[in-house]
Amino acid sequence: MTEAEDRKPRSDEARYDPEITSEFAVPEGIAVPEGDTEPETTSEFAVPKGLAAPQPVGGEPEGSAFSVPSTYSAHDAPPVFTPASGFPAVSLVKDAPWQDRMRTMLRMPVAERPAVEPVQKAEEGGPAVPRVLDLTLRIGELLLAGGEGAEDVEAAMFAVCRSYGLDRCEPNVTFTLLAISYQPSLVEDPVTASRTVRRRGTDYTRLAAVFRLVDDLTDPEAHVSLEEAYRRLAVIRRNRHPYPGWALTAASGLLAGAASVLVGGDFLVFVAAAIGAMLGDRLAWLCAGRGLPEFYQFMIAAMPPAAIGVGFSLAHVDVAASAVVTGGLFALLPGRALVAGVQDGLTGFYITASARLLEVMYFFVGIVIGVLTILYFGVKLGGSLNPDVALSVSKRPLIQIAASMVLSLTFAVLLQQERSTVLAVTLNGGVAWSVYGAMHYAGGISPVASTAVAAGLVGLFGQLLSRYRFASALPYTTAAIGPLLPGSATYFGLLSMAQNEVDKGLVSLAKAASLAMAIAIGVNLGSEISRLTLRVGSAGKRRAAKRTRGF
Repeated sequence: MTEAEDRKPRSDEARYDPEITSEFAVPEGIAVPEGDTEPETTSEFAVPKGLAAPQPVGGEPEGSAFSVPSTYSAHDAPPVFTPASGFPAVSLVKDAPWQDRMRTMLRMPVAERPAVEPVQKAEEGGPAVPRVLDLTLRIGELLLAGGEGAEDVEAAMFAVCRSYGLDRCEPNVTFTLLAISYQPSLVEDPVTASRTVRRRGTDYTRLAAVFRLVDDLTDPEAHVSLEEAYRRLAVIRRNRHPYPGWALTAASGLLAGAASVLVGGDFLVFVAAAIGAMLGDRLAWLCAGRGLPEFYQFMIAAMPPAAIGVGFSLAHVDVAASAVVTGGLFALLPGRALVAGVQDGLTGFYITASARLLEVMYFFVGIVIGVLTILYFGVKLGGSLNPDVALSVSKRPLIQIAASMVLSLTFAVLLQQERSTVLAVTLNGGVAWSVYGAMHYAGGISPVASTAVAAGLVGLFGQLLSRYRFASALPYTTAAIGPLLPGSATYFGLLSMAQNEVDKGLVSLAKAASLAMAIAIGVNLGSEISRLTLRVGSAGKRRAAKRTRGF
């Protein structure tokens, strides 16, 4: 057979040779269906043979997702989740503080949030999303580093985004990390940015300036551009503290002296406590300049007041040595971090609350180590320090009220508050101690309950003052709780442990912890009561997060 003959097409018999037949060929004896279409390639979405295809309803094409099902009947409609009247519209009160309006929307489901109404002048081509998110994170960083609660930080971040037209934003705040996510639409990829908070500082003047910036951004009549917001934020970051270093040291001494008078000390005790606190403050500043962690700064700052109290006891000077040590402890107890930590826990930010309370515990352990070291050597040297003899608080209400007001004033200076807020927080601290003294000393009520009620009034008045100023409530509440801090209970607990009476020491420290929790919960409860009595604008009531209750 030649090559030409080999290239000729084979006959039909050769084509059906089983050795060269395609496996897709129709087997012999099976009828091939007629028609142009290929039966082997039928779509799996085709209607099976014998089943009638549904007819189009309402002009919709066959198979449309919007077609009414053929089994649907208006008379026998299945139960639905959407009520016949629809969902109630959420009406936000325009003249309410932006904290309330933003907190209301953050506590709502995303699908029920009202549409954004951009109050800032929109730039050509829409807002610059990366820059808006960066500005939001920078503002949140200043608030979180200044000690603001996590819920208020989220509300501020949400307010900044909405003021520039970014409504699908979800801020997320933890103790050291800020994150925010923006999704332009349901079919576009989200844009996410984050920022880490590495340094913290106490400056309530800067905190108030950031609140004013956020308030202007949410004001429909302000029209603050991105460039102007960045400029104002840079000015806030560069601002110097309102009080110099020597003023802070003097305030620390006055705070300790006023606290010693508050628990029964006289003029000599006042001077001794003030000197001890100022020495401790200077030593802490020296350690901070050398880069020593805050744990060791608190430990070293607690030693001078305790050493002066032990020195009086060893010299057999007829003064209340316990009042000297107690006054020094008042200047060190971390009341600001305690209130912020408990507030975060009560509002559902458990990770941030745990981190804040852990920070408080470390500071407290540092104070304990510093005081216990001095007390231990004082007991070994023969110091007559008796934990069974409580501080004799004489009935001198006018002097104690004046001392509580001085304590609140100096605490406000240490927190770097604005001068315009110092008078209000001083009066608030005097009211807190007056209520506590009337309930505990005159009424015989337990100190924990008296402290909780007094702290509740502090939170209530602080929230009302902050709403009047459209500012943060921290400057009006943190310094006012200074007179209520459990300094004496902490001291007697440490003294008992130094004398190897661990049971008594633990009982006294448990009392100090109870008083601290009463302060924090009372402040938060007072703030919540003030919000309940004021208009918030979320369909008649302020929504809270729904938690599981055992099911």
